[in-house]
Amino acid sequence: MYVPSIYQAEDPAWLRRIVEQYPLATMITNGPQMPYATHLPIIFSPDDASGDGSPEGATLLGHMNRANSHWDSLADGAHAQLIFTGPHGYVTPTVYETTPAAPTWNFVSVHLQGRLELIPTFEETLEVVQLTVQAYEKNFGDGWEMDSSLDYFRRIGPAVGAFRFQVESADGMFKLSQEKDPEVRERVADRFGAGDTGRGRELASFMRKFNQPDHSSA
Repeated sequence: MYVPSIYQAEDPAWLRRIVEQYPLATMITNGPQMPYATHLPIIFSPDDASGDGSPEGATLLGHMNRANSHWDSLADGAHAQLIFTGPHGYVTPTVYETTPAAPTWNFVSVHLQGRLELIPTFEETLEVVQLTVQAYEKNFGDGWEMDSSLDYFRRIGPAVGAFRFQVESADGMFKLSQEKDPEVRERVADRFGAGDTGRGRELASFMRKFNQPDHSSA
């Protein structure tokens, strides 16, 4: 991914935060005629879940439907890329209050490159599903307990394939109006924050945190 230096994160922990906060990834691998791409949920493995630095060197866990032809194409050691998309939105030139001007799109994206390790047994696959539920209920849900549904999980589990993803490198693009003066960045954030969509308000909050003088501690 091409990332101009102005849009890089000084603190690589921001890349991990995007993976944790926006965990629906697009996994891309080579296919026979064109690349495969599948949207799927991703979590950090238990051994890496408590980290606060760069995702490089970490192990991620994911799963997908075995009926997906993408699954049949996967093999141990295969290269893959995971793409995570954070908040984003259109920036109208009216907020710049100057002419000439050009519109743009603010966005956050993290790309992880690594290798796959397919999980061979049903019990290990079921564990990945359970770990995924636990992580998402903690971060996004209402604390739902899955114990009463484990028999159901076991019935549908054979249709699920799980894998480990060993992160070898990570890139992040944090395009959040850094090329503009602080007062212009604030107007852009105000515009997003005043919108009627949760995505816009989320982007406004993210811009203010990331564009702090020392965003490494945000």
